[in-house]
Amino acid sequence: MRQADVTRNTSETKIQITINLDGTGKAELASGVPFLDHMLDQIARHGMIDLKVVANGDTHIDDHHTVEDVGITLGQAFAKAVGDKAGITRYGHSYVPLDETLSRVVIDFSGRPGLEFNVPFTRARVGDFDVDLSIEFFRGFVNHAGVTLHIDNLRGINAHHQIETVFKAFGRALRMALEIDPRASGAVPSTKGSL
Repeated sequence: MRQADVTRNTSETKIQITINLDGTGKAELASGVPFLDHMLDQIARHGMIDLKVVANGDTHIDDHHTVEDVGITLGQAFAKAVGDKAGITRYGHSYVPLDETLSRVVIDFSGRPGLEFNVPFTRARVGDFDVDLSIEFFRGFVNHAGVTLHIDNLRGINAHHQIETVFKAFGRALRMALEIDPRASGAVPSTKGSL
């Protein structure tokens, strides 16, 4: 079973994440940052990943540590659940529109962390959420999941739509990359023999 349960406790946050990569998109989310919960729900639903997140952070200061550490912990959970990556498709991509907005996400479960994040946000906040925290989330994720991730918002006016299409496309790209390839016969998808 491709599942993981990871806990991260620091002086700034306490986070527990449970994932099932072969789930049905069920989410139980209590990060303490409502907009982040909304975005995590997109990952679960569009990635067909069962996801439970419980976080307690120093949100009385701001949401930065919580959002970043949820990304870190989620990355650790993915690394644990995917294991040696035998049989996975490895690469995934998705384009997602929402009204005037269009975003593209491409992922490689390469074992090498790398992030290209090109989202020209049209405003600094969506409600109480600082849009800059989205890159902190993805940076934490890639560094601990060991993936290469390219995120591009190709067009958009509404900042909420910009972020939402990114997270939806991320979920769909994850789903594609993590699918078991029946033609691979359980082999690791690399000429090196390991990822």
